[in-house]
Amino acid sequence: MTDQVIERGGEAVLLCAESGTPIGGPQDALDLIGAAFGQARMVAIPATRLDAEFFRLRTGVAGEIMQKFVNYRIRLAIVGDISAHVAASDALRDLVRESNKGDHVWFLPTLDDLDARLHR
Repeated sequence: MTDQVIERGGEAVLLCAESGTPIGGPQDALDLIGAAFGQARMVAIPATRLDAEFFRLRTGVAGEIMQKFVNYRIRLAIVGDISAHVAASDALRDLVRESNKGDHVWFLPTLDDLDARLHR
């Protein structure tokens, strides 16, 4: 599968493929924003596509990537099991919890959870 725009929960979403180039920095975020621009208002990235540095908050990678999506008003969903990363970092656990309270960046275990969240 390649990245494709599909409807999920009544909204056009750029669904990134499970395989592909790792997403590891702000330029990768801008590339996805560019692909979504004019076609989708949300990008769903499989957690497995994120470079491991994303989950080490002290590196700043997560903040840089998330901020690009917020700046361009494209919502971001990180989809997949990140429980091992969350268990290893209180700061990441707090980021996930706070992000999921908002409307711009979500961390969700499955695409079904994304659908449910979009229907709210």
